[in-house]
Amino acid sequence: MIKHGLRLLAGVLAAAPVLAGSAHAASDGLTVYNTNCSVCHQAGGAGMPGQFPVLKNRIDKIAATPEGKKYLMDVVLNGLHGPIQAGGAAYAGFMPSLKALSDDDIAAVLTYIASLGDTSTAPTITADDVKAARATPKKGPEMQAERNALNAAHPIP
Repeated sequence: MIKHGLRLLAGVLAAAPVLAGSAHAASDGLTVYNTNCSVCHQAGGAGMPGQFPVLKNRIDKIAATPEGKKYLMDVVLNGLHGPIQAGGAAYAGFMPSLKALSDDDIAAVLTYIASLGDTSTAPTITADDVKAARATPKKGPEMQAERNALNAAHPIP
């Protein structure tokens, strides 16, 4: 009985760092979001009508495809300027580049924002994904072209 209890305790303790790591990653994403994104996109990704697009219930859908994940990473790394349609509304905004953030922080914030959607299993983005996206920086017209190509292949909500 004692041996069984010790094995059970050892199993729980072995799993604890994994569970803590998951909670830590989600918490980091929220912190990065609140520090860098919420001033425009508001708490919980609610957006600001006519000024900043809603992120909640949109980013998870965009990140559902490899092209969508790449686009989202490129937006955070390179920024996005000019008119867009998002969530059925028109925006003529300016999203600054956040490339000064670490790959871990960008992965954490994008994964956090994707978790705000209603997709049953929210897409995740890793630091390695961000590192790969960072290797090919893009300029304004390239970002618009990437958005248009993604929208043609998988309509952006």
